[in-house]
Amino acid sequence: MMLADHAQVADGKLFIAGGGWSLAGPGPIPCGIALLFHVPWQQTNERTAFMLRLLDEDGRPFPGTGEPGGPSVEAGGQIEAGRPAGMAPGSDINVPVAFNTVLQLPPGRRFTWVLEINGRTDDAWRVSFATREAPPGAF
Repeated sequence: MMLADHAQVADGKLFIAGGGWSLAGPGPIPCGIALLFHVPWQQTNERTAFMLRLLDEDGRPFPGTGEPGGPSVEAGGQIEAGRPAGMAPGSDINVPVAFNTVLQLPPGRRFTWVLEINGRTDDAWRVSFATREAPPGAF
C-alpha cells in the first residue's frame, strides 16, 4: 500500500504520480492510494472483500464531514484473481487497485489508512501520514 498524489490502474499495472509521501497540507490534499494484492495460487478464483478506512491519531474513524458522528472516510470493494493461461502453477497473481480522493483534514494531526481484508487487518496493512501545521494567521 502506498500514498500518492494520484494512482491509476491500466493494463493490469499501477501508475503512480507523486508516490510515497507522509506529510501533506494544510488545505485540500489530493490523495491516491495504490494497493497491490498478491493473491496466492490456491486462493485464485475466490472473491476477497477489502475495505480502507481513514483513522485519526486516536484510532477512531475520521468523519469525512469533519463533524463528529458523520460518515467516515472509507473505500472498498472486492477482488477476484483468475489464473491466466500459461502461468506456472503455484505462482502468486498480482491484482492492482487504486483509489483517489481529495481530503480536507485539520492541520497538525496524524492519520492512518487501515486496510481490512475479509474483515481482518494486520499492522503491515497500514500507512500513516501527518498534516502540516497551519501557517501563522491562517484559520
